[in-house]
Amino acid sequence: MKKIIKKFSFYQLILIIIFTFITLTMLIPLLNILAVSLSDPSVSTKMSGLEIIPKKLSLINYKVILSHPVLVPSLLNSIFITVVGTLINMLLTTTAAYVLTRPGLVFKKLLMVFLIFMMLFDPGIVPEYLVIKDIGLMGSRWSVILVNAVNVYYLIIMMRFFNEVPKEIIEAAEIDGCGHIKMLFKIIWPLSKAGIATITMFYAVVRWNEYFKASIYIGDAKKTTLQVILRQFIVLDDTVSILGAQNILNYNELAKLDYNALKYATIIVAIIPILILYPLVLKYYAGDVMAGGVKE
Repeated sequence: MKKIIKKFSFYQLILIIIFTFITLTMLIPLLNILAVSLSDPSVSTKMSGLEIIPKKLSLINYKVILSHPVLVPSLLNSIFITVVGTLINMLLTTTAAYVLTRPGLVFKKLLMVFLIFMMLFDPGIVPEYLVIKDIGLMGSRWSVILVNAVNVYYLIIMMRFFNEVPKEIIEAAEIDGCGHIKMLFKIIWPLSKAGIATITMFYAVVRWNEYFKASIYIGDAKKTTLQVILRQFIVLDDTVSILGAQNILNYNELAKLDYNALKYATIIVAIIPILILYPLVLKYYAGDVMAGGVKE
């Protein structure tokens, strides 16, 4: 017995070491980006890729990027698209999942075949562009929000969660005179918190990282998303963006700026909302939400 315990402990230790190493390969670059962005420009250029502690703590990089006349509006646009878009996504996805999981639904198989067909055979960007243009949504944030109103794959996942709700609870609610709307929001939703939290996170991440369609449908820089501005600054190396800092820095100070540190600061601003979202979602996995719901 002791040998088995020792052998198990040894393999457990190996797994801990392996996963710790994997975690560090992802965590250290992120901490290095944060450290460089918080360091003074005079020393940040000399920092290696493994340093995770800021040197000569300074917020100058964040003052510069937040003084940009386009970056802050694009940040607010991304927040609006993420919040409103995710709410619409969840409302349509959960209501559709509820309907499709009701017993006795007419043409249910035909509807599922249609949805799966639409998921597998995407019509492409050209028909979508023509529809957006014809209904007058070009240049509007609603063009990005309404295009991806429902993801069929997420809808199917939500249906699986709704199917796990015990039938006894649903039948008891129906006997008490519970209607469909009350059934969905008072019975199904509370018993499917883990699934709803998961799909909400998936939708929110996709919304926040919206780049491709925003770059096509929204031409105005002040109406576009943060990811579009981020690409111009990070990928295309658009240093013209620094001109927005002239109100707080003189030309000598601008010349001393570390452009890599400015890029890192922009990356940190872009990922903070998602980092805040994850802990809020993970709390729903602490226990089984169905525990004690039904006793056979």
